[in-house]
Amino acid sequence: MTVTDSAPAGPPVVAVIGPTATGKSDLAVALARRMDAEIVNADSMQLYEGMDIGSAKLVEDQRGGIRHHLLDVWPLDKSAAVAEYQTLARAAIDDIRDRGKVAVLVGGSGLYIRGALDRLDFPGESPPVRARLTAELESVGAATLHRRLAALDPAAAAAILPSNGRRIVRALEVIEITGKPFVAAMPAFESIYPTVQLALDRPDLDDRVRLRVPRMMEQGLLDEVRRLLPLGLRDSPTASKALGYQQLLAVLDDDGAVRGDLDEALESTIRGTLRFVRRQRSWFRRDPRLHWLDSSTPDLIDTAVTVLPPMLVR
Repeated sequence: MTVTDSAPAGPPVVAVIGPTATGKSDLAVALARRMDAEIVNADSMQLYEGMDIGSAKLVEDQRGGIRHHLLDVWPLDKSAAVAEYQTLARAAIDDIRDRGKVAVLVGGSGLYIRGALDRLDFPGESPPVRARLTAELESVGAATLHRRLAALDPAAAAAILPSNGRRIVRALEVIEITGKPFVAAMPAFESIYPTVQLALDRPDLDDRVRLRVPRMMEQGLLDEVRRLLPLGLRDSPTASKALGYQQLLAVLDDDGAVRGDLDEALESTIRGTLRFVRRQRSWFRRDPRLHWLDSSTPDLIDTAVTVLPPMLVR
């Protein structure tokens, strides 16, 4: 358990993190029911209103009666801001702990998790540098800038999708402002709360991803994207780039009619998700504080409980 001398008083924070499709949400609910706990979302896409199926957001009857924080708090047209999320997440965690409950942070967005838990101040911004890089993005495309980022900071490039132009621009901006790699601009791993971090992975994860995308389509992902079109999904600087949503937007016209190859969109989503899983693993494996668990084992919940301080479990 990581603790700093100036950690706010209260119960330890439990984080359930790791690559997508490992079962983090289900484990978080199961653990929260074994503790006097509430859950704080750390999935960047679950922050957005209406992005439910494609982000694997638990519906109400899957939440086990556990109160969830920071779901559906941002409109689709909002550009994601990690510093803003940090403020929201810490306010939620502090409120939970002030009431004597355990905060369970759950998600796979590595930078958001570090922003919530760690002694991390995000570098400032340079409007001229941002404007120049944004203009270059529009001129040459995200893939070209991603290759530049990979040369300057391989770790950051591994954690950012090549299609996510906004995050690529931000990483390049930080490198130019600080003169250091984007990841190096972040301090050492040091939590501001007493924290236990459980990280999930499983050997059959690639197969789960290949099954998950068609299942989302069966659950109504295409109709969800159509429903979000008039709400501004296509023009969103962040939400439109989410895996699954971006690929379906590419084959839908503004009226929601399919004008492209839907099967290829699904295959592209699977390939993109598998690449994202590798980036998530690369990001999380750098953190020596994590307790790694195989989420394919039938005794996952009991194993996870053994890692937690006994005082937390009822």
